[in-house]
Amino acid sequence: MLSIDWRAPAAYKHTKHIPAAGFAWEYLRRNEDYRREYQILAAKRRQDGHHLEAFTERWGLRFRRRPGRAA
Repeated sequence: MLSIDWRAPAAYKHTKHIPAAGFAWEYLRRNEDYRREYQILAAKRRQDGHHLEAFTERWGLRFRRRPGRAA
């Protein structure tokens, strides 16, 4: 559980200066269902493409492509 007091306006001053994607992230990271599902996915050694795609679609996420490994 997050230790932030959601009722304290001072805790959210930074949200006036972040882009929409940053605000969405602030909202999403507090969602218990998202956090639980992420922990399950992150605990896997290899992510199944189907499960990863379902996760990103469910939560509206986009991940940057990893750069190719150096030869």
